[in-house]
Amino acid sequence: MPEKTVNEIPRDLRAMYTKANEAAQRDNFDYAFALFCQMLEKEPGFFEARKALRAAQFKKAGAGGTSFFKKVMSGAGSSPQIAKAKMAMNRNPAEAMAVAEQVLNGDPNSSAAHRIIVEAAQTLEFPQTGILSLETLVKNSPKDKDVAIEFANSIAASGGDAHAGERILQELLRASPNDPDLTQALKNLSAAKTLDEGGYGALEGGEGSYRDILRNKEEAVTLEQEQRVFKSEDTAARLIAEYESRLHTEPDNLKLIRSLAELYTQKKQFDRALELYDRIKNSELGGDASLDRAIAETVSRRFDFQIEQLNPFAPDHADQLERIRAEKLAFQIGDCQRRVEKFPTDLAIRFEMGALYFQTGKISEAIGEFQKAQGNPQRRIAAMNLLAQCFALRNMNDSAVRTLQNAIKEKTGFDEEKKDLIYQLGCVFEKMGKKAEAIEQFLAIYETDINYKDVAAKVDAHYASQ
Repeated sequence: MPEKTVNEIPRDLRAMYTKANEAAQRDNFDYAFALFCQMLEKEPGFFEARKALRAAQFKKAGAGGTSFFKKVMSGAGSSPQIAKAKMAMNRNPAEAMAVAEQVLNGDPNSSAAHRIIVEAAQTLEFPQTGILSLETLVKNSPKDKDVAIEFANSIAASGGDAHAGERILQELLRASPNDPDLTQALKNLSAAKTLDEGGYGALEGGEGSYRDILRNKEEAVTLEQEQRVFKSEDTAARLIAEYESRLHTEPDNLKLIRSLAELYTQKKQFDRALELYDRIKNSELGGDASLDRAIAETVSRRFDFQIEQLNPFAPDHADQLERIRAEKLAFQIGDCQRRVEKFPTDLAIRFEMGALYFQTGKISEAIGEFQKAQGNPQRRIAAMNLLAQCFALRNMNDSAVRTLQNAIKEKTGFDEEKKDLIYQLGCVFEKMGKKAEAIEQFLAIYETDINYKDVAAKVDAHYASQ
């Protein structure tokens, strides 16, 4: 699914793109966001629209100013949307990307949302989209070597501002001049830059000639060979070969081992990836909570890959699908329980455990986990939302109302998360037979977003009955 230019999308979307840009120029940001997001849901590879949306998001954030407190609250508020995007990633990466964009509409610097877009872009093979978000991740964490290398490697593989990547790597190399990973990333980027500046882009497009860009025949042969290798070689496979070779001389380089494991996961060679992760588990870094999470995600992706390999026309397809899904869920629950026991004070894992219990209908267990997860500022609002839904499922409606009302008071702004809190409150009032209180909540959403869920139908039905 290649990325598309404005000339490759349907005419109606081109007209919408023009309207969205005009709205952004007039600082009518909410309308512009709605149009851009609508376009991207239909054409997720429409890079020019995504780039324009990102510019508008940053423009709005810059115009309104963003205090530290607002950033913290925005991060906490976006937790359920981030969780929703992560759950959609394996099933529908385009949907995950759309949810992440909703988060960025409120906080264009959200690293969690940009990370989701990067992962979704890799799956959908949208290189420019991934680079766009990686650029923000680098700005958010300028000293993060892993992010800088990922950014540089993406540019080297797919094209982009090589100069920007070089500046970042050179700055890090000044602090760590002998770092082999940074050195190799800079080497990869320089090779890509040579191809680009040598004029090969023009040759690919049918313009220009070798005489325009080369000084002699020998140089022509050399660069032609380099280009052919660079363009045809799978980047991940090349890096795997390189890292495996280095692993023979650097068997204790845990960073190298983890990078290699991530590459094998990307290539869907899950057994090899897990074998490498196991080597790290047996090292001094084996107690890292992020390592346990990476292993769990790799196993989950292996289950998803098994589902992808099923024959949809097989007579027992439904049974096989249900079996693998049940095995995946059982693994996720068992693994999360183990991590809860290993890291009992990690409230992010508590929230994850609560969500799994909620998914499987273990409401009492979910309540206990969400009550603990409220202590995590990044998960507090999301935990309160799901806790209230648990209360409602147990017919503890008064408790559900109080919990939602408290969450609404704490939640600043009026983003998707707050709409969901208000919507859930309306549903609980509706369940309790309190029609006036329920319609008050639905109207609060209707007045700003008529298309949110089924609020329009609820409001219309209310006034039709008058």
